[in-house]
Amino acid sequence: MKPHLSWLKKIETEYRTNDGKLIELYDFSHEEDEDVLREWARHFKQQYCLEDEIDLLREGTGLSRGEYLEKFKFPTLTGGAGPGIRSGDFGEILIADYLEYILGFWVPRTRYGNKTVRNESTKGSDTLALKVIGDSDSLEDTLAIYEVKAQLSQTKGRVNPRLQDAINDSSKDIILRKAESLNAAKQYFIKSKDIEAARKISRFQMPEDRPYTDISGAAAIFDNSKFDIEKIKLAKTTDHFNKENLNLIVIKGNELMDLVNTLYKRCIDEA
Repeated sequence: MKPHLSWLKKIETEYRTNDGKLIELYDFSHEEDEDVLREWARHFKQQYCLEDEIDLLREGTGLSRGEYLEKFKFPTLTGGAGPGIRSGDFGEILIADYLEYILGFWVPRTRYGNKTVRNESTKGSDTLALKVIGDSDSLEDTLAIYEVKAQLSQTKGRVNPRLQDAINDSSKDIILRKAESLNAAKQYFIKSKDIEAARKISRFQMPEDRPYTDISGAAAIFDNSKFDIEKIKLAKTTDHFNKENLNLIVIKGNELMDLVNTLYKRCIDEA
């Protein structure tokens, strides 16, 4: 397990939406631990730019590794959509880590390295997670698709219904977006000559002929200053197309936007 995930503590008190759906609630109690932050920054940077690619990518630009990441890969610290994209990317990567290193899924890490505009979100489903049980098809093989929303700013303002937003997006055009997201991941692996990974994706592209378990997920991440469990419980799941297999996750923590910006800075400084 990645060291930073030791800061993710499940709150055992049971919370449910008003329509009865269980909410898994976690506290992200991060610390100023140099070893953990250094390891996390190394892992976080890899989501945007692989170690064996960065020198070739920056060749001809006259930029150092850190300058290249800051100028071409990472969302901007201030101005325009940059802070919001930072917040969203951080939330999606944290949920991907949770799915892979805590729940044991394989998560194709293709979403951020493919970005061509750093202050825009990549199209498609936020997070794909796959689990294949054995060598032959099984109904226990699982595809989980999570939509992730975040509200990390400590500025004054209303608490946005981020869990409801994630639920709504999770149910929107899911059949088309699922097919497109799987195809995009498969194309990435074929271009990367990772045929084994591409074939893992193939397992989930024909659910009518090769059925499997289909999990939907909606995740919301809040700074503690914006966390309000009573408002979160107002989220409605009854209209979700896959409500029987819908998982809800909420993560809260102190000064999360400061953590996000520190993490990006460390990626740049230690590139």
